[in-house]
Amino acid sequence: MKVSSRSHVPPFAVMEILAAANARRAAGEHVINLCAGEPSTGASDVVRQRAVELLTAGDLGYTEALGAPGLRAAIADHYRRWYDVHVDPARIAVTTGSSGGFLLAFLAAFDVGDRVALAVPGYPAYANILAALGCEVVTLPCGPETRYQPTVAQLAALDRPVDGLVVASPANPTGTMIAPDELADLAAWCGDNGVRLVSDEIYHGITYGSAPETATAAHHLGSGAIVVNSFSKYWAMTGWRLGWLVLPDDLVAPVDALAGNVALCPPALAQHAGVAAFSEDGLAAARANVSRYALSRALLLDRLPELGWSRVAPADGAFYLYADVSSSGLDSRVWCARLLDEAGVALTPGTDFDPVDGHRWVRLSFATSVDVVGEAVDRIVAWQATLGAGRG
Repeated sequence: MKVSSRSHVPPFAVMEILAAANARRAAGEHVINLCAGEPSTGASDVVRQRAVELLTAGDLGYTEALGAPGLRAAIADHYRRWYDVHVDPARIAVTTGSSGGFLLAFLAAFDVGDRVALAVPGYPAYANILAALGCEVVTLPCGPETRYQPTVAQLAALDRPVDGLVVASPANPTGTMIAPDELADLAAWCGDNGVRLVSDEIYHGITYGSAPETATAAHHLGSGAIVVNSFSKYWAMTGWRLGWLVLPDDLVAPVDALAGNVALCPPALAQHAGVAAFSEDGLAAARANVSRYALSRALLLDRLPELGWSRVAPADGAFYLYADVSSSGLDSRVWCARLLDEAGVALTPGTDFDPVDGHRWVRLSFATSVDVVGEAVDRIVAWQATLGAGRG
């Protein structure tokens, strides 16, 4: 029987590594899993308690296609408090995770054959969803000279026009950020050139030290920008599958129609419980998580000389360290497979994020306690010594 050509997208290697790590754990091995971008704490107590109450006596029937009114109002208030931007709740679409949000946004904004630009290295699902929808992906190679972020100069230098631009700040896998003035320049260029800007902001709230203030494209809805966000990272609610879009006026009705046909509505339990994430207790728990990540990040940066990783992306936000391990002489997929087999530590090969140069790089997620990260570093240092690896 026929299998669609659109389904021929590359698998996400992190899921393969995760499956292998889980198999080793099931066999009784002590595996340290730092490959998935998943906070180790899980949802806050206040969200869990609200879910228990809802399971006992709540109405868990369908909500509106764009989400429960109470949650949309809470999200709008979040933008007022965090960013001093007033967003009409009617512009907010609650989605089945940010993944569902990207699918709806891309379906609503782009046609088959449209050209959409994005930075490399970057989250692979952007390109894979776009390709499955029949769009042409235009990669913008981004290195340390632009802090791994796209620039107006790169866009202006393209030999053919593009219809869309996807940005992420803080970014996965690099953790780098786009400053407010840079985001404003990108949004203005997109508005002037009829390019739809899609801003991935799922790591907002997870920043460190002297990192610049996190900017939101919600300030630029008038130029047609779309914001994508999620409860998965800052609120540690990965499995709840709850995200949202902030939409410009022209996309509200199309997304509403698509959402109702694709999924009817996002999970009702997650929606109603998710309101509690914006309570003071919910926000306090999220801030405490970021403080834990900061300790793990500091340990990693302090021990970079021991690791021999001299070429790393600036980890200003999110909870990743993206490092060049090519001094080992191993391809990153082989490097990660051997690290798991021989040292019991799971990291993600950079080929997930950059099909050209990713064979040199690995991503380490430090969304866990400093003790766990410290033990992982001990194991990696000892294992690299057995390879006789030179310093990067």
